[in-house]
Amino acid sequence: MSKLFSPIRLAGQDFPNRIVVAPMCQYSADDGSANEWHLQNLMNLGMSGAGLVMLEATAVERPGRITHGCLGLYSDNNIAALDRVLKAARRVSPAGTKWGIQIAHSGRKGSQQRPWEGGAAIQPGEDPWQTFGPSALPFGDWHTPREASLDDMARIRDAFVETAKRSVDLGLEVIELHCAHGYLLHEFLSPLSNQRTDKYGGSPENRMRFPLEVARAVREAVPGELVFGARITGTDWHEEGIDLEEAATFASALKAVGLDYVCVSSGGLVPGLKIPVEAGYQLSYAAGIKERTGIATRAVGMIADPHQAEEIIASGQADMVALARGLIDNPRWPWHAAEALGAEMTVPPQYLRGHAPNWPGAKLARPGS
Repeated sequence: MSKLFSPIRLAGQDFPNRIVVAPMCQYSADDGSANEWHLQNLMNLGMSGAGLVMLEATAVERPGRITHGCLGLYSDNNIAALDRVLKAARRVSPAGTKWGIQIAHSGRKGSQQRPWEGGAAIQPGEDPWQTFGPSALPFGDWHTPREASLDDMARIRDAFVETAKRSVDLGLEVIELHCAHGYLLHEFLSPLSNQRTDKYGGSPENRMRFPLEVARAVREAVPGELVFGARITGTDWHEEGIDLEEAATFASALKAVGLDYVCVSSGGLVPGLKIPVEAGYQLSYAAGIKERTGIATRAVGMIADPHQAEEIIASGQADMVALARGLIDNPRWPWHAAEALGAEMTVPPQYLRGHAPNWPGAKLARPGS
């Protein structure tokens, strides 16, 4: 029996398999509000058969967006727009599919152009905004952020809580804190971006303080049966940054607060680093954190082959796998993975005529077969 297609239970939720659609920024929202692009994209991903579909990084306040096009959940318009999209996506997704949201604040990496506009800091005349960070240290040659005051931090913590409550009202089953990729909570965690001299800077315990305050406040505000996790960094890929041991310490602290899982990614904090990207290049960090902490762990990063994903779960290196590029290339990846691994999964009945058991030519029609 395929381990990848075995069920898993976290908190009060049952997931039909271990496949997760990773959060993928679309940079296409209207002042934080989802639109027709999100409608087609999430309906498409919802039909994939993945056990969990994660919405893209969603800003908890307007200045917490990465770009003008980033999804947000900070206004009534945002709530109404996302409610419409989610209801449609749920209607076409297989029974048992769970939906989650990654809530985030961009920190010093905000006020950025969309990738296809150049991806640099927003220029004068393009409506830039004031960014915040733990320290007034820019990301490369981007805008210099304002060092977050205690009042700023209280406002942002409360914004995370309010966004989590809105997520519950929308019926989402999973909430994930974005503590990676160089955004605000990661910025507080790393000595490369946090040079504060108060109780929120210096030692690893102090640098973890604000992210843990946010995590604790959100945990207290949402129901216990809701799955609450975090995406964290396994390494900054820099000798003076976060390493596996420090990442495991943070994961243990999150577990103690009451988080149910961590998704282990890496990098994104310092521009220009050479990262050895290859198939499963972040897997050792997920495995290391799982071994050290016992918290449920999700692996992510260049996982594209079904047999690779199966081995990750079967060997116990991680409890779930998340795909991004693999599902962009092939939104029906789970269907074909099930065929390759001899597993059963639900396919929309409208498409069963083209499914291998009903059409012998299915394999011949598939590209690359």
